[in-house]
Amino acid sequence: MESFHESMNEYRKQLEKGVISKAYKGLMEYILELRTHFQNSHPDFSVPGSIYFGYMDMTYFSILPQPLKDRKLKIAIVFLHEAFRFEVWLAAVNKQVQTQYWKLFKESGWKQYRLVSTPQGADSILEFVLVDNPDFTDLAALTQQIEAGTLKFIADIEDFLAQIKNEGD
Repeated sequence: MESFHESMNEYRKQLEKGVISKAYKGLMEYILELRTHFQNSHPDFSVPGSIYFGYMDMTYFSILPQPLKDRKLKIAIVFLHEAFRFEVWLAAVNKQVQTQYWKLFKESGWKQYRLVSTPQGADSILEFVLVDNPDFTDLAALTQQIEAGTLKFIADIEDFLAQIKNEGD
């Protein structure tokens, strides 16, 4: 196992090559553009201004469709750096709400999307891979693919939650 000092020396060498800095900057700019795309194309969604840049583990931003926001739920569009993929997650505003909805999905047996194994220590309730190993040569096509998958994910969750509510009436 490398020491912190050895890791920092390697980090410096890689930064001196310039490729990592350029790639990271480009990725962050793309994610900002993706967030802006959702904000402009879907005025019915609340799109908070913040992007979580992470520690080169994950980078994400949230969108809040009103039916989910009313339930204290949110959608996160996430880039997982090491796995090198975009995912969409159903998350909650706090751990209490997260646990409540995790139990609801678990007890329902709904398996359309991957339910995290436990809400403890998790950042999400449901997860779905939007784009594995994305092709950054055509950003418009990548945005379209992420958007289409995200909108389907949102619609499926909203439909499920509406059915649960109607069954409970």
